[in-house]
Amino acid sequence: MSSYPHPIIAREGWPFLIASVALALAIGWLAGWWWSAPVWLWVLFVLQFFRDPARTVPGDRRTVVAPADGLVCLIEEAAVPPELGRGSELVPRISIFLSLLDAHVQRAPVGGEVLAVEHRPGSFHSADLAEASADNERNSVVIRTPEGHEVVVVQIAGLIARRIICDIHPGQSVKIGDTYGLIRFGSRLDTYLPAGSEVLIELGQHSLAGETVLARLP
Repeated sequence: MSSYPHPIIAREGWPFLIASVALALAIGWLAGWWWSAPVWLWVLFVLQFFRDPARTVPGDRRTVVAPADGLVCLIEEAAVPPELGRGSELVPRISIFLSLLDAHVQRAPVGGEVLAVEHRPGSFHSADLAEASADNERNSVVIRTPEGHEVVVVQIAGLIARRIICDIHPGQSVKIGDTYGLIRFGSRLDTYLPAGSEVLIELGQHSLAGETVLARLP
């Protein structure tokens, strides 16, 4: 087991945090501190939404960890997004729904080389609906492990989430549990596993990104 330290707040959250604190201070100074109370509540929301907590990441190369905090809302067989050009073979897919109360940074489910990053525009249905995987705006990442297994993780925008951030690119190497992106505000993550993988998480279980084990590779 190895522990990967993370900053307290994801870098994408600092502009929101600084602006919110500045607004709260200005309202408190000009109108009175009681009037600034709602803004301070917003500051607390920003802190919890953009938090980037340290996690203890399993080091086994066959382990696939959760790419996001949230509720496992779907476990089924499905084809990977067509824009990746990987064919129509059905493989295990695990979907995690992130509520507004979950941390929203995303982490690499496996370590290896990033083979592809593909963004596709789409709709903004509620991310907990089954059709969100097919219809909503999404960003797909393919990671190949040193053993040659390909794992696909897909960031999916939701009803409120309108901004997908992905900080990795093809050719880059990532470690399991590395932070690589974020979605504002509320979202869904789909993980597609190679055929023959053993799914270890259960429907309705709450996952912690980079720490909860989703599956074991063949």
